[in-house]
Amino acid sequence: MTTIRSTVLGCGSYLPEKILTNEDLARMVDTTDEWIVQRTGIRQRHIAAEGEFTSHLAIKAAERALAHAGLTAQDIDTIILATATPDNTFPSTAVQVQAALGMRHGVAFDVHAVCSGFVFALTTADTFIRCGQAKRVLVIGAETFSRILDWNDRTTCVLFGDGAGAVILEGREASGTVADHGILTSHLRSDGQHKSKLYVDGGPSTTQTVGHLRMEGKEVFKHAVGMITDVIEDAFKATGLTGEDLTWFIPHQANRRIIDASAKKLDIAPEKVVVTVDLHGNTSAASIPLALDAAVKDGRVKSGDLIMLEAMGGGFTWGSVLLRW
Repeated sequence: MTTIRSTVLGCGSYLPEKILTNEDLARMVDTTDEWIVQRTGIRQRHIAAEGEFTSHLAIKAAERALAHAGLTAQDIDTIILATATPDNTFPSTAVQVQAALGMRHGVAFDVHAVCSGFVFALTTADTFIRCGQAKRVLVIGAETFSRILDWNDRTTCVLFGDGAGAVILEGREASGTVADHGILTSHLRSDGQHKSKLYVDGGPSTTQTVGHLRMEGKEVFKHAVGMITDVIEDAFKATGLTGEDLTWFIPHQANRRIIDASAKKLDIAPEKVVVTVDLHGNTSAASIPLALDAAVKDGRVKSGDLIMLEAMGGGFTWGSVLLRW
């Protein structure tokens, strides 16, 4: 039985030029490089320049994805941008990217699921493609988390950075088996009772301010591994595949200890795990496409590879996408 699969045509990413190292942070707050690396695996993060917004990062990642796919904005009919740090309360950052790319047709909108945003956006794009609502979708994850950090809070300011990544999906007819290229299955979850564990203490309706990120780190860590493995196991059940079948595991880049614990619980070999958290920290919705693009551009990811993407974010939200490159 034939079906439509959302196949990846190209990818791209962008990191701001400014790098903030652990040593730099140690001069700002009471912390050390050893403390940060031991607990998170992070060694540096990129920080957007003054006047450099989430839309600017997203535009550059989008342009690189289009170039990698050999396409122009006129070939795209939908833009879905995942972000928790939009340029403005409204309009969506996606329409600003649409305008900058010179795209006057189609539709563009944002998705807000924090660190799970890219997985949610990919799933939304896949749904649009499979139901005939879209033919070719530009999916972006872009964040400037440096703008919502309390730089006096050493428990959070060491964790996050800025960046953007993008992929382009196109609907193609396939056989309907796990040998198909494209997205094979996706699984999303949320549980609002955990809001107080990871949130921003501001917003238009509450404080009329942007606010700062607040996190109960131990609580987030405690829930993370179980939630992540939950949606990955659902993907395996849906396809009959296992961790041994994966070519690459590309998780949300939040914390090296969470990544390692999740892979171990799922029997995914360490050499199959793509890790970039040391280079850019937690970039929220941008972290998966940043890691994916790095693995594609350095030649690790090749056509036919089976890839598991997963993330967990504030809300809590969490999800997985299993695809064949």
